[in-house]
Amino acid sequence: QVQLVESGGGLVQAGGSLRLSCTASGRTFSTLDMGWFRQAPGKEREFVAAIRRSGVTYYADSVKGRFTISRDNAKNTAYLQMNSLKPEDTAVYYCAAKFGQASRYDYWGQGTQVTVSS
Repeated sequence: QVQLVESGGGLVQAGGSLRLSCTASGRTFSTLDMGWFRQAPGKEREFVAAIRRSGVTYYADSVKGRFTISRDNAKNTAYLQMNSLKPEDTAVYYCAAKFGQASRYDYWGQGTQVTVSS
């Protein structure tokens, strides 16, 4: 089992920055693919970014060039650095994890609220 705990959300003005952290339990973090998703009120949950255990990264078009996903295997932690935030980035952000062989994310955090004011 993997447990994920997110932190770093909050209220920020448009154009500002936030860094989200996701810390995983256990000693298998380096074997996990990690992802960030978000869900805005009244909308479906959507993919934001992912980083594979190899370090390869993927981004949604809406955040490309503004957000950066990274990981520190020594700290069992994945990060999402969010710059140039826009009001439309307002959402609950969820961290997710899966083992490399899995086709979908099996482990999810509780979510952290990000609110961007205009």
